[in-house]
Amino acid sequence: MTSTPTRAAEVPPSAPERPAVRVPGTWARRAAAALSFRTIGAVYVWLVIVVLFTVWAPDTFPTMITVKQVLNGNAVAGLVALSVVPPLAARVFDLSIAFTMSLTSVLTAHFMVSAGLGPGTAIALAMTAALLVGVVNGIVVVVLRVDSFIATLATGALIQSLITMVTNDSSITGVRLLAEPFASIAQLDAGGVTLPVLYLLLAALAIWFLLEHTATGRRLYATGFNADAARLQGVRTDRLRFLTLVASALLSGFAGVVFTASVGSGSPTAGTPYLLSAYAAAFVGATQLRAGRFNAWGTVLAVLLLGTGITGLGLATSAQWAASLFTGSVLIVALVLTGGRIALPTVLRRRAKTRPDPITSKET
Repeated sequence: MTSTPTRAAEVPPSAPERPAVRVPGTWARRAAAALSFRTIGAVYVWLVIVVLFTVWAPDTFPTMITVKQVLNGNAVAGLVALSVVPPLAARVFDLSIAFTMSLTSVLTAHFMVSAGLGPGTAIALAMTAALLVGVVNGIVVVVLRVDSFIATLATGALIQSLITMVTNDSSITGVRLLAEPFASIAQLDAGGVTLPVLYLLLAALAIWFLLEHTATGRRLYATGFNADAARLQGVRTDRLRFLTLVASALLSGFAGVVFTASVGSGSPTAGTPYLLSAYAAAFVGATQLRAGRFNAWGTVLAVLLLGTGITGLGLATSAQWAASLFTGSVLIVALVLTGGRIALPTVLRRRAKTRPDPITSKET
């Protein structure tokens, strides 16, 4: 009996690979979303401000000197504004930043001029004082459960009393504050752009990386959005809030050291003018790039926007009230935009649901 040879199983030919289908308009939609007013509205407002002051003060405003003035003049303000971003991300207010900045300013000058210490030692002692302020704020807010708004305002008053005790409400000046190497901390420049601008960029980069690319940043945002839910998920919300207050004090304290090196004196009111502008920049920044979230680059963008407006007003008019009016107006508009993005669509949807159907109402 002969066996018939079996034929090998035929494998159906594989279908040719199709090239990846590109959805037309995908990149266009992404670009439109990235360039929309909802995402970078401050950039468009910034451009309008530039055009306005270019027409208003054509001889002084549209120059390279003005650009460098905006960058150099707002670097310290940017550092102070960035100092409130981590606490705000965790829904904590730190109103003591202005007093902490003034404290490190006068302590650095006092240790160098009155105590005769070197710049490194004076700065280390001043930053230690800033660290203690952050720890005290953390204990009062997190451990003692005092509202952060009231607690940091109270610690700010205590800091101000210490400043008055050290300075008797007088600025501390001395030749050592104007000499190298201390003065180079803020006055060394490259092409007219001083070192504080570099400090600002490095601080923004560090905070951006922390908030956007680490688990700690995600936990901070979770704490700010809903602390109870985050706690149930195992997030140590109290520790995060404590650390944000310490980081805020350190960064604002460093801004005070930079301020002293830039002006050559320790001022008991060094941080007072920066409190409103810092929160204005932080809240305006929360409407940009990462809408609804306090973020570093949005804050830097807002600082430059505010700085451009204030510089333009200074070049176009000598009214002393104009800068405060501009900063306050921008803060109000930012708060309206931030609240409106969340509340207005919800209100419209609710009204649409409760609005009666006209056909049904006619039939009834």
